[in-house]
Amino acid sequence: MEMMVVLVLIAILTATIIPEMKGTFEDTLLRSTGRDLVNVIELASSRAISLNQTLRVRLDAISGRYQIERHMRQGAAEDFEPLKDVAGGKGNLDKRISVQIFRLAGDPSATSAGEEALVPDEEQALTFYPDGTADSALIELKDRAGFRLGLRVNAITSRVTILEPARE
Repeated sequence: MEMMVVLVLIAILTATIIPEMKGTFEDTLLRSTGRDLVNVIELASSRAISLNQTLRVRLDAISGRYQIERHMRQGAAEDFEPLKDVAGGKGNLDKRISVQIFRLAGDPSATSAGEEALVPDEEQALTFYPDGTADSALIELKDRAGFRLGLRVNAITSRVTILEPARE
């Protein structure tokens, strides 16, 4: 009889814990991907200042790859090429997380992305300048379960603020 009670208690606890763990795993995966992007953004910002050169982080939403590129001028044409020999300068994000960059069009002193208009960025790239500034942008990360995370890049300081929008 005692064994039956213990088994029933274990079954009840398992039935309540497992659905919560799925959300926790998805949330952990989302936050881990967000941390990876924050690290790449901070690396690009600091390298742009130390190299005194314009750099950008390009994201490929389909393959989940990112890469830091440097600005090149060849005659009248301007282009970017991959930055080589930099640890963490390229890599892969988890393919279960979708990533999209939005340009922030509005008041640059606004405290939250909700006060600004979001315009999808066709290039899916963030540019960092030698003076420590960057393109103002919001990076939206979303997993399959509808959990979302926002990374807001400040145009003046190139620092990242993590936003937690409501679940869809």
